[in-house]
Amino acid sequence: MPKRPDEPTRRRKVWSLSMRVPMPPRHLRLPVWALTSATVVVVLIGAAVGVALLSGAAMTSETTRSSLNERATGLGNGLRHRAHASGLKIGAAAQPTALAGNEGYRTVLSREFDSVTSENQLKWDIIEPSRGLFDWSSADALIGFAEANGQSVRGHTLVWHDALPGWLANGSFSPEELRNLLRDHIHAVVGRYKGRVDAWDVVNEAVADNGGRLRRSPWMDALGPGYIADALRWAHEADPAARLYINDYAVEAANMKSDALYNIAAGLRRDGVPLHGVGFQSHLALGADLTTLGANLRRFADLGLDVAITEMDVRLPLPATAAQHAEQADLYTRVLQACLAVERCVSYTVWGFTDRYSWVPYAYPGWGDACLFDGDYQPKPAYLQLRRMLVDSPRR
Repeated sequence: MPKRPDEPTRRRKVWSLSMRVPMPPRHLRLPVWALTSATVVVVLIGAAVGVALLSGAAMTSETTRSSLNERATGLGNGLRHRAHASGLKIGAAAQPTALAGNEGYRTVLSREFDSVTSENQLKWDIIEPSRGLFDWSSADALIGFAEANGQSVRGHTLVWHDALPGWLANGSFSPEELRNLLRDHIHAVVGRYKGRVDAWDVVNEAVADNGGRLRRSPWMDALGPGYIADALRWAHEADPAARLYINDYAVEAANMKSDALYNIAAGLRRDGVPLHGVGFQSHLALGADLTTLGANLRRFADLGLDVAITEMDVRLPLPATAAQHAEQADLYTRVLQACLAVERCVSYTVWGFTDRYSWVPYAYPGWGDACLFDGDYQPKPAYLQLRRMLVDSPRR
């Protein structure tokens, strides 16, 4: 989707996760009496009950401790822990400015998600703003954060028609020069993070919006359709263990555009190109038709590919109402439900998790409120419904 500024849409106080937890009651003390034999029996029984109660408290189950923690924080262990049973990765795109300077943002990101996607950190204009001069600082920070918090990384993106540095977008290059620039860029970026980035959106938004053909871009115009296969092969050369994806939007339903993407994926698989998965961005608005989403995911999986929800959000017209939040929650959960029903749907990633740093108001003036948390990191109905669904979801 369009690149947006890193500045937040509004400044609000950071939600504090600390809450007072009531202390347990003091246990009873037995008085010292001159006891008759009958009284001794009563005392012994009472003492035995007290010991049992104290032992039970000391042996509080992990489930009970988790429940107490949920009451203390209001959220518990986060979506990442709720998804363990299903085997699904729960991810979020991480915004550079927020990650660098907002402790509340980092707290929620680490608690809730076991996968992070680079929102802007690995785009070409950030990595190489001047030809031959690389700036790895933002990407290094993201990947270091993920490693410190036991999270996998999704690299976004290597080949795109947008977010190109000025020297490249406005330059005059022959097809052979462009081919070499693209190959060297992929080798440099993927090679630097070999073994540290689990999956790459290698080619992003290659299909034209009217469907049926590839999008006009510097790569398509100069190199032809073969640039997609070449980019995947170059990424595989740089890191043979990484999972490689093509990623696009408005392909959630069975339609002309998703048919074109399917044909591209099938052709790449037929030709032995190292394509491992297809990403479905899922930037939705109210009223989105998801009736064919499950079958659409399944037909790509039947090609032997992983599928992933890569950029999930649901934008609302502002100011949003309670009824719109309820419909938003339904869309979030219906996409998760469709993903859980397909064994090869390996991850469910939201494109930002807080409205404080959402891209939506920049791209869609008058719209927003698209994320799981509001600008103060308070959870919305969509978040709570996702938690419930993940708790109830079976292991796949």
